[in-house]
Amino acid sequence: MRFGPVPIAEAEGAILAHRVDTDGGPLAKGSLLDAAAVAQLAGAGLAEVIVARLDPGEIGEDAAAAQLAAALAPDPEALGLRLTAAATGRVNLYAAGPGLFLPDAGRIAALNRVHPMITLATLPPFARVEPRSMVATAKIIAYGVPEVALTEACRHAVGALRVAPPVLHSATLIETALAGEDPAPKGREALGLRLRRLGVALGPRCIVPHRAAPLAEALRQAEGEIVFILTASATSDPGDVGPAALGLADGRLIRFGMPVDPGNLLFLGDMQGRPVIGLPGCARSPALNGADWVLERVICGQRVTAEDIAAMGVGGLLKEIPTRGRPREAS
Repeated sequence: MRFGPVPIAEAEGAILAHRVDTDGGPLAKGSLLDAAAVAQLAGAGLAEVIVARLDPGEIGEDAAAAQLAAALAPDPEALGLRLTAAATGRVNLYAAGPGLFLPDAGRIAALNRVHPMITLATLPPFARVEPRSMVATAKIIAYGVPEVALTEACRHAVGALRVAPPVLHSATLIETALAGEDPAPKGREALGLRLRRLGVALGPRCIVPHRAAPLAEALRQAEGEIVFILTASATSDPGDVGPAALGLADGRLIRFGMPVDPGNLLFLGDMQGRPVIGLPGCARSPALNGADWVLERVICGQRVTAEDIAAMGVGGLLKEIPTRGRPREAS
């Protein structure tokens, strides 16, 4: 691409590099200068103007952005995405519905290494999205790029982006109560908010005594596709009431504890193919905590293993919850 100042008389057919205000109105950056635009510039008393001209084998910014976006989302609906039209070398990609954003970091890094003028920026992996959330923006920085580089970038773009929609649609919350104390509603309300964002319906309230046997029976009777446990007293050991009840109900404990704070005391289990999540006490607050990262993945059909939870430590130091009983700095 040739870029720089040219005499006004030689500007026709070039791309205007910077906005120019004239008595006849502004000429926008990126405008293709036709005879009328050149006359308008001359009428403004300009002797020269900064322009760009594409060389053979180069493709303009909007066409390049549209081609890159088409490679990223050849079937947007199937990928849970919606694309905008290309403008000023940019195409924005949005989530078509609720879910988790799943970029392929390796493909995206390879795409961004092809040519510095061809770029893709995205949300981080596993970001929870809602309808119309922007998940990525494809931007051609220059007014044109080599077609051969664009072809290579498009090769890496295939399969780089998708939104995983919720695959579970109903949930049961089992709360335990100490003698004479009904649980406050805030825990159920906070979970309900989390679930509604993903289109999951929360079943009728279920409260049982804080003992393993009645909790196990409630687990067996639970109707939701995913089951949550919120105990009156924090789970402090794999042998505590919540995990013990899971075992009595012929369930399997996958992981107790996670390197995310708030959220350390979460446990994850499986009961004949149905996920069971023991919520930490911080889940009574709507603030982000480790339970969000687990329940969102599970609801959106992502397998979560003990190794996956162990890997959440980097980035797992989350904002402190103001109402926390024992703040970090007081520990």
